[in-house]
Amino acid sequence: MGKPGLRPTDELVRLAIIGDGAAFTELWDTYVDSLKAYLKGRMKILDDFYVDDICSRSFEKAFRQIRTYDPAKSQFSTWLMKIAHNTAVDTVEQESRTLRQYVSIDADASAGSAAWKVGSGDDTPLESIIRSESQVETEKYIEGLPELYRQIARMRLLDGLQYKEIAEETGLALNTVRTRIRRSKDMIEKIKKEEQI
Repeated sequence: MGKPGLRPTDELVRLAIIGDGAAFTELWDTYVDSLKAYLKGRMKILDDFYVDDICSRSFEKAFRQIRTYDPAKSQFSTWLMKIAHNTAVDTVEQESRTLRQYVSIDADASAGSAAWKVGSGDDTPLESIIRSESQVETEKYIEGLPELYRQIARMRLLDGLQYKEIAEETGLALNTVRTRIRRSKDMIEKIKKEEQI
């Protein structure tokens, strides 16, 4: 499952546990393709956007829970796939609940036409608030994100680049950019709420 030339998984996990963001990013690079293949194979109802989103969420959860990983109980890939499976089930259930709330006024609309709106890259109200805050404060929130999200969060929330521009500059797929921006905003919002408590 690992890619040649990269450090062994156990060493990367050990470094990630002590807070090495680069090691965690290397774990992402090593396992993301396998994780996507696993999700596409097991949950055929998921499109590429959802697969990218679930991969990002799964790695975010793994990053937060890395200290609970026990190599004596399972391989890292197995542990990660279990997180991804649970995240996918939760996502499908949440999406299913959301779609049940929509009422179509278009007689020709298909059942799934009220799908999740991904966004065009225009500022959302949350992005406008984040951008209107001081540069220093926004930078502080971005620095609190896992390394996987920092660059894209900076490009979007500090530099104001559109999704397509970020995709072109980073070489990432547009869906991956959208997913990481959405996850970055969710994490920043969570950090702000925790500060207010």
